[in-house]
Amino acid sequence: MQTITHPVSAAFRAFPIVRMETAQESTGAQCSSCRFKGLCLPGGLEPSDLALMDGMTFAQRRLQEGEALYHEGEDARFIYAVRMGTLKSSILSRDGREQVTGFPVAGEVLGLDGLATGTHASSVHALEASQVCTIHFATLCELARRSARVQQVITRLLSREIVREQEHMTLLGDSDAGHRLQGFLLNISRRMAERGYSASEFHLRMSRAEIGSYLGMTLETVSRAFSALQRQGVLEVDRKHVRIHDVQALAQAFETVD
Repeated sequence: MQTITHPVSAAFRAFPIVRMETAQESTGAQCSSCRFKGLCLPGGLEPSDLALMDGMTFAQRRLQEGEALYHEGEDARFIYAVRMGTLKSSILSRDGREQVTGFPVAGEVLGLDGLATGTHASSVHALEASQVCTIHFATLCELARRSARVQQVITRLLSREIVREQEHMTLLGDSDAGHRLQGFLLNISRRMAERGYSASEFHLRMSRAEIGSYLGMTLETVSRAFSALQRQGVLEVDRKHVRIHDVQALAQAFETVD
């Protein structure tokens, strides 16, 4: 019978296999007890596979506001699951300017960009006090070798990154600045709701300049777009605090093509 090698297993062959670390070396972080496990790496796993992950050592790392998790070009040896807080991913443009590429929050996985070349293709910094679970590539490789379901979960995470990039590119391709900001706010709203928070009222941890970098807009354009949405009665903004009056109406307006 011919053996079919899963593409995820093949990708991990570039990373060295190390001994599985024992539970007593663990910092106490277990996937089964995390409130965001359905959004993170364990999402979709059976109890037996989840128990396998609980036997691994996932060190926790705390980051202060502004602290780097990793830098573009650094060796990629780990992936990181956000346990708490908000971060910012970015790359450097050819002229040395920062281009923001995302705002990861709790339950999302970082560092998958290192699978391709063994080095990180972006930098990640904390926008507030944050905490991540650190998972060695070799440990994840061993998990994938033990469980086909873990391979499927990793494939799902990679697919989710592709979808996120496509959504970002779609926003950047929109010629209407107000429409881009609507899409951005709806994305934040949806992600807050998925994590059990309010979909209509939240605090933006990023600056307007960082929002502009992410959306391909100047700081002045971002400010005008926020002001326009306030005049239309769509939302209220108090510095970084946003309150959307009607999320469904905003979504319908965003989906309407003039």
